[in-house]
Amino acid sequence: MDHSVTVVVPGPASNIWHPGRPDPDQNPILDAHRWTVRHRLFLAAGLVVATVAGVVEVAQDRAPGHLAVVDGLCALLAAACGVGMVGLALSLPGVRPRGFAIGGLVVLGGIMSWTWTAHPIVVWAVLGLAGLACAMWSFPWLPEVRSLPRLGTAWLGLSYWFLGIVGAVLAGHLTVAVQRVAYAGVSTLLVLAVVATSRRGRDLSVGVAAAFLCALGALLVVGSGNAFDAMHAVPGNAWGAHMEGRFWGGPGLLYHPNSIAVLAVAVAVRLGVDGRFARWQRAAALGLTGLVLVLVDSRTGLIFFAAVTLVHALLLWRARRGGVPGRLPDSLTRRAALGAALLPCGVFGVALIASGGLEFLYSNRYADGYHVNGAYAADVTSGRLETWHAVVSDFAAAGLAEKLFGDTSNARGVVVRADTGPTPASRPKLTTDNALVGALRRGGLLGVVAFLVGIAILALRALRGAPRRGPPAWFTVAAIGSLATIGTANWLMGGPAGTLWILLVAGEAHLLAGVRR
Repeated sequence: MDHSVTVVVPGPASNIWHPGRPDPDQNPILDAHRWTVRHRLFLAAGLVVATVAGVVEVAQDRAPGHLAVVDGLCALLAAACGVGMVGLALSLPGVRPRGFAIGGLVVLGGIMSWTWTAHPIVVWAVLGLAGLACAMWSFPWLPEVRSLPRLGTAWLGLSYWFLGIVGAVLAGHLTVAVQRVAYAGVSTLLVLAVVATSRRGRDLSVGVAAAFLCALGALLVVGSGNAFDAMHAVPGNAWGAHMEGRFWGGPGLLYHPNSIAVLAVAVAVRLGVDGRFARWQRAAALGLTGLVLVLVDSRTGLIFFAAVTLVHALLLWRARRGGVPGRLPDSLTRRAALGAALLPCGVFGVALIASGGLEFLYSNRYADGYHVNGAYAADVTSGRLETWHAVVSDFAAAGLAEKLFGDTSNARGVVVRADTGPTPASRPKLTTDNALVGALRRGGLLGVVAFLVGIAILALRALRGAPRRGPPAWFTVAAIGSLATIGTANWLMGGPAGTLWILLVAGEAHLLAGVRR
């Protein structure tokens, strides 16, 4: 009888390549290791969906001489990829229904905010549903509220809302204060629901990733008719102007390309760095990330993917150098470690080349025809520099209350620049696309302090974990890699539509709950 015992190393390197076991009580709908009747039924349904997408595209009116069959085949292929993403989600072990629901509500809120930009009642309906569900899941709330200061993600995603409420009250803007109370309430309830569920020994991060996969699949199916076209469906407002070259989804289901990119990279990290999943599942997650990054044309997404790839490679190098105490898993051989490090590098290289090479990273994307009032309004940062300058100018002109607690001109801290349109109605409500600048805009100087505190706590959790418990590798890669996006995105600031943020909340809450995998 074999009495050998396998020692699993505590720390981020322990499950980079180790084929751990899935949760025994969370069997997936589609078994990842054997073919069943469910697989045949899903395949048949997927073929029907893809065929319908192709037929609908062929039936569209075309210009004379246009090859409708080619467009139909492209639509069929895009829809098939979308169905495949849903199938991958259904094959994941460890998907908790509550995690899937929380991740789905968060990403649905984001999609609705872009699809129904002129009808905020639709967005508020989704946020209200999310708040109601999370209120029930986190009741009673007080025990979970006490643990919030320990979460770096809570500092990042909640503090600026409460600071903004104080600032709005002091400035006499009661309408803004009430709106921020609503935003703060939904965001807080999301965190409380995750913390309450994690205390019961449940990891919600796999369910969140599965919801992201289904959202990506839905966007690709609905947008299959234009997924591989040069011109894409976009919102019919200032946000959609000059953005037709990037994939948003399809009519009735639109999402910002950068937000689509972060979904794909988050899925790749959550699945690709966890040995509980089958290798084909991890490879499929990487492949879909490369496909999505090419479609959405997102430099910020490529930066995020490059950062997580580098962090992943460093973890593997540290493991091979013996930087983690204890015995390494037997499967973490030199060849396995090298393959695990090079495969994401290869996907990143293909995505970068398909996007236009290195020139794509520093080129002016809107150089052709993007002029406002006769003035050139774009640069290599896609207008971010002008937005940051506007934030700093508003801060310098603000009173003491707004300097300390943030701008009170609107609830979400968006920026409306006079140089982006001839009339106020034509000017888009710009996000800061910089988490640190966003913290200054929404929470003032105190918001910046809170943001830095959150970053410090999150980084410490990602590198050292909880007492006597090392962090899972995927959480280390996602948290440390996301720091590279501070200067180009608001992803770490969270909020009701913060997709990357809610995944990090799930990982950090499960880590602090003291549950051994």
